[in-house]
Amino acid sequence: MRKMLFAIAAAAIFAAPSAGMAQAPIIIKFSHVVAPNTPKGKGSEKFKELAEKYTNGKVKVEVYPNSTLYKDKEELEALQLGAVQMLAPSNSKFGPIGIKDFEVFDLPFLLPSLASLRKVTEGPIGKKMLTLLNAKGMIGLAYWDNGFKQMSANKPLHMPEDYKGLKFRIQSSKVLEAQFRLLGATPQVMAFSEVYQALQTGVVDGQENTPANMYTQKMDEVQKYTTLTNHGYIGYVVVVNKKFWEGLPADIRGQLEKAMAESTAYANTISAQENDDALAAMKKSGKTTFIVPTAAEMAAMQKVMEPLYNDMASRVGKQLIEDVRRTAQGATN
Repeated sequence: MRKMLFAIAAAAIFAAPSAGMAQAPIIIKFSHVVAPNTPKGKGSEKFKELAEKYTNGKVKVEVYPNSTLYKDKEELEALQLGAVQMLAPSNSKFGPIGIKDFEVFDLPFLLPSLASLRKVTEGPIGKKMLTLLNAKGMIGLAYWDNGFKQMSANKPLHMPEDYKGLKFRIQSSKVLEAQFRLLGATPQVMAFSEVYQALQTGVVDGQENTPANMYTQKMDEVQKYTTLTNHGYIGYVVVVNKKFWEGLPADIRGQLEKAMAESTAYANTISAQENDDALAAMKKSGKTTFIVPTAAEMAAMQKVMEPLYNDMASRVGKQLIEDVRRTAQGATN
């Protein structure tokens, strides 16, 4: 795979802007792993529309959804090598390449609302975290929402003990691994594109995801029960290859920044509605039974997961966890 990425990266050089190719459009390959009709999918299409409009066709954005170019584990390396120019990986993806700070977003029950999330991502904490990406050959441009996660399995999930012995698909994240181990479950790292089949064949018993992702991937067809926990958040960081971005003419980069700002506002505006619509559609289909936890059940889940904050302090950063928690709580007071 690495040899193939080097070959593609070498070929991509010819798509980079240069004085000798003034008439040729600058190509931005924007790769992602979810369906086109998800918040991220629609956000990437909006960026394509606006980028091409604001640059008067000097930039052409090619969007590759549904892992058609690269799967979860491959896409960041592809970006670093220049085989693609832009991605929108979930926050969890940066831990395995050494930027563990973004795993703070994986901590369960840390962000109680979108308002609290905005205070974090749009404030000093979020801006500082984006600068950490520079050392890895990429620039963080924006935070895009997906939404809040629900739990699903082929048995009812009410109390923490209901998770014992089950295998749950997770993204690659030490926080998520620890979360399910605290519940007595076995976490299984798996590419997003492989989850439906794994659920269908019983390779894993359950998963956690947003309604939009579950519905567009038809996970409700292979999960008997979904518990509306809203326990965790899935979001993305739109990143661009640093060398490519800094090599763009200043006027082009400014137009692309404008397109990104507007597509970010669009993507984050529609994400909540997309999840509400997906939830309604799954309820209407009746293929999975929805469980609304009681206050006592939610309190039991939070109590079991509380040790994660101390356990992950050395990995994610104690001060960062405290800062995010304080900022999030301040947004709800």
